[in-house]
Amino acid sequence: MKRMKFIFSVLLTCFFVTGYAQDVTVLLKEADNFEKQLKEPDALEKYKQVLLIDPVNVKALVKASEMNASIGIRQTDKGTKKLYYETALAFANRARLADSNSADAYYVMAMASGKMTDVETENKKIVALVKDVKIYSDKALQLNPNHAKANYTFGKWHYEMATLSGIKKIAVKLFYGGLPDGDLELAIQYMEKCKTLAPYFVTNYLDLAKAYKENRKPAQAIEVLNKLVKLPTRTTDDVALKAEGARLLESMQ
Repeated sequence: MKRMKFIFSVLLTCFFVTGYAQDVTVLLKEADNFEKQLKEPDALEKYKQVLLIDPVNVKALVKASEMNASIGIRQTDKGTKKLYYETALAFANRARLADSNSADAYYVMAMASGKMTDVETENKKIVALVKDVKIYSDKALQLNPNHAKANYTFGKWHYEMATLSGIKKIAVKLFYGGLPDGDLELAIQYMEKCKTLAPYFVTNYLDLAKAYKENRKPAQAIEVLNKLVKLPTRTTDDVALKAEGARLLESMQ
């Protein structure tokens, strides 16, 4: 009798575990389909549903971070934008805590920290976030040197450090004890690697073109922009990014 109860208990556990795994798999697939249809809010809700079942699912946490950042970009109200970016950073931190060996988790920490520098107003916090972008990008690349978006994020950090202006420049000079090393050649190097690894990542093309332009290499910038405007639209942000690229291309010809 005890043996039968034990077997029944094991079978019941297997049933629930299998059902749990199937639910997560189905939800992740649905989220992916919504992404391909450029329905970010719907995809985000699916990833949140995954996290209700599996709170430490790194893929869902990373995607939730990316999507909050992406939706935040399009907000016109500063308070709403900041809320989305803070949420992106919170999901990223959960991903990092869930798996300290995940390059994806460290990448979204760097990405979300970078977004926060655009909405933060306290100088000390801005500088801390600038440092975090470099720290977490470094860590992501240590774990996976061929992580496309980590290469882009580290390249953009170099670009921004080399071209700082306004409040960020004042904050960094005041609290960093001088400007950190930002190198346009390194920015281009990392973004070129990203272009090889992720040939449809529109954001990278636009910032790579800007880096070439800033580095007084207009021919290379124009070459990148000509490729950018022909890329397929794969994310909600791509339409606006390609339009910006087209305007920049026109201004350079």
